[in-house]
Amino acid sequence: MDLSAIRKRLNQLQTTNNRTSSLWKPQPGKTQIRIVPYELNKDNPFIELFFHYNLNNRSYLSPISFGRPDPIEEFAQKLRASGNKEDYQLSRKLEAKMRTFAPVVVRGEEKQGVKFWGFGKTVYQELLSIIADPDYGDITDPVNGRDVVVEFLSAEETGASFPKTNIRVKPNQTPVSDEPDILELVKKQQDIRDIYQEQSYDDLTEILNEWLNPDETSSEEDTGEKTVSPNQLSETSKVSNTSDAFDDLFNS
Repeated sequence: MDLSAIRKRLNQLQTTNNRTSSLWKPQPGKTQIRIVPYELNKDNPFIELFFHYNLNNRSYLSPISFGRPDPIEEFAQKLRASGNKEDYQLSRKLEAKMRTFAPVVVRGEEKQGVKFWGFGKTVYQELLSIIADPDYGDITDPVNGRDVVVEFLSAEETGASFPKTNIRVKPNQTPVSDEPDILELVKKQQDIRDIYQEQSYDDLTEILNEWLNPDETSSEEDTGEKTVSPNQLSETSKVSNTSDAFDDLFNS
């Protein structure tokens, strides 16, 4: 029995379970929430993280989220700079995309404690605009903040190819809660880095190489060598200078 593989799978399952219980996703319809201060950074409740999506059927947190080097991002930028159209298209797929998170309390579910709500650029800009408006100010203030109504519309409802999220800030200023037990729960927040775990530079290099060469993974494990061929990218995307770019970055 491969114990290392067993431990790795156990860690993946535990991480998935932790993530599921710690994240909040709006359901169809309207839900009232309260964005609360982030205990690890009380000056700013919004946490900007960058992810590489759909690599080997998974998504990976990019170290650039914390100001650290990321081999996948470096590779994407090198492809972008090549001047080749196909390289540029692949770089767009590989480069890390930002998603913003905020700690929230869901009304009616306060006893479940704080969860993290992840949203895209449009919702993020709208929230920042509201907070920047002196008529609203700091809507996350525990005493004088404001609740937010989140309306989630499915793709079927919008008639588009993607769902839509609308937000409306309540006019009344209210405390997060009047119950001491709930206020204590609000202070017991996770570090979001325990939910989305950062991979090492070497691990991300291996993940990138596996994505570029899915058919060569087994042979690399046997030889210990990493090779990249532009002919084995995928059925839909082939890049002329991929092998050279990868070699320049990681095999020099």
